Amino acid sequence: MNTELLEALNILEREKDISKETLLDAIENSLMNACKNHFGKTDNIKLIMDRETCDYQLYAEKTVVEEVEDKLEQISLEAAKQIDSKYEVGDVVHVPIESKAFGRIATQNAKNLILQKIREEERKVVYDQYFEKEKDIVTGVVQRYVGKNISVNLGKADAMLTENEQVKGEVFKPTDRIKLYIVEVKNTTKGPKILVSRTHPELVKRLFESEVTEVKDGIVEIKSIAREAGSRTKIAVWSNDPDVDPVGACVGMNGARVNAIVNELHEEKIDIINWSDNPAIFIENALSPAKVISVMADPDEKTASVIVPDYQLSLAIGKEGQNARLAARLTGYKIDIKSETQAIESGELPENYMELSEGVYEEEYEEPYEEEYTEEDPEIEFEEVDDTEE
Repeated sequence: MNTELLEALNILEREKDISKETLLDAIENSLMNACKNHFGKTDNIKLIMDRETCDYQLYAEKTVVEEVEDKLEQISLEAAKQIDSKYEVGDVVHVPIESKAFGRIATQNAKNLILQKIREEERKVVYDQYFEKEKDIVTGVVQRYVGKNISVNLGKADAMLTENEQVKGEVFKPTDRIKLYIVEVKNTTKGPKILVSRTHPELVKRLFESEVTEVKDGIVEIKSIAREAGSRTKIAVWSNDPDVDPVGACVGMNGARVNAIVNELHEEKIDIINWSDNPAIFIENALSPAKVISVMADPDEKTASVIVPDYQLSLAIGKEGQNARLAARLTGYKIDIKSETQAIESGELPENYMELSEGVYEEEYEEPYEEEYTEEDPEIEFEEVDDTEE
């Protein structure tokens, strides 16, 4: 038994995840390649290897002749008789080849061939491992900044978090552990190239799947998601079980579940709203936390006209238009938002609408929008919207 070789193969299989069979194939190929380099050809050279013990026999098949013209393929009758007296002219003799007899160059080439195969298999194992995780999240350890990019160790491979895939304002230190979304895994000659992101909307979705059991089990579905990384995300959820509240499941007891995700995203705000197959209700929910008077949706044109109370206009539009922009992305509708006054002026509401609706909105708007819609307001962040159609 070739104990040393067998032990080396077992170590490589255990530490590098490279199968013993693949390595034995590489050794066989390297031996045959060494023979070709040493003798010039391998037409009559045979190799027998025991895959269990790693013992091998390398020999040349030579024909017994009276006068030798080709030393590689022929053997003289006298030399054959020395091996075994039974051999006669025309017989085929198996002449052992000692690998130690190979020249330095042939030996080095064989060694390089084995090392190259090991490197190729290492790259393939790593590629296969991370290809399975494509479109999923992984945890990485920050190593260093390379210019404006960040080198992150994912375990068996490194990934580069490019400037375009970083959230504006996020700063990491070496050894920080961060969650990353694997956008794509490419197989290159230098090993797998893993493209990761912190800005991708699917990162938020995968975080909910890992944090919320109902989402992972498929009871609660995330139907749509719109994100402005580092600032705000809106997600629309739906429950396949009438006894399970999708928004409540995602928020968790005292906001525990969603707060864990918010912490991972460095305090990025998350609005969770109920999805509806009724476009008007869906758009109304998407504009949360603003209150809506009416929604006129055109499913064919994918447009919607929304009317909100005068004091809710700035809240519906959001800071720099963010709330309306995210609602449009979430629903897939182009949304036109008007106040009561604007709707009356355009004829969409009757001139006496204010008188007709007097007393409908009894709550007073005491504070300006900028103070109500602050980063610290958890009720705005996780407000559950009433699905009752106006």
